[in-house]
Amino acid sequence: MSAFEHQGSVKRRSWRPRFSLWRRLRRSKDGAAAIEFAILAVPYFIIIFAILETFAAYIAEQLVTNAVNTMARELRTGNITYKLGRSTDMNTAEAFRAAFCDEISIMIACSASEISTPQKLYLDVETLSSFGAIADKVGIPRIGGDYSDLDTSAFHYSPGGPDTINLLRAYYRWDITFDLIRSITHIRPDSQTQQFLIIATTAFRNEDYP
Repeated sequence: MSAFEHQGSVKRRSWRPRFSLWRRLRRSKDGAAAIEFAILAVPYFIIIFAILETFAAYIAEQLVTNAVNTMARELRTGNITYKLGRSTDMNTAEAFRAAFCDEISIMIACSASEISTPQKLYLDVETLSSFGAIADKVGIPRIGGDYSDLDTSAFHYSPGGPDTINLLRAYYRWDITFDLIRSITHIRPDSQTQQFLIIATTAFRNEDYP
């Protein structure tokens, strides 16, 4: 065997183990499932968290709606009155908000500062001249354009007495982290804040209680 042939034989023998190793690596499936899970885990869990967060937001909305209906019934039947000189009087917005918070405490907690100076829960209770006046109260009062913050300057606490038409509106800022499944946020004042604005409204005529 010539020196050239011997050198070529050595090269072929040196490449054969490397090629064999590469072929074994291609066939190996060890760790493939772990790698695939690592790639898919992040978007998978984000979607799961988004579904759970959307579910929680709508459960909270139903809770606030039930509280609005309960407090409206108390006003309508005279169990809560306003400046009539009775033991049932609830003459301040803070007292009414505290009673409202008791109705939603199973899921939404109101601190003492929230009751005195609301940052998340806003209530509007007022007397209307007619049911037709409700049309002026439809929609979300905003300080600017779309997705701007809530305008609370026109909110009141002045329920009427017997046989009056009243409006009760509740707004609650529910913070959102993953808004991916569908766009449910109503307030986006900046890139860091996304809030689902829970809204519940009811209009009613008070009973002609004595």
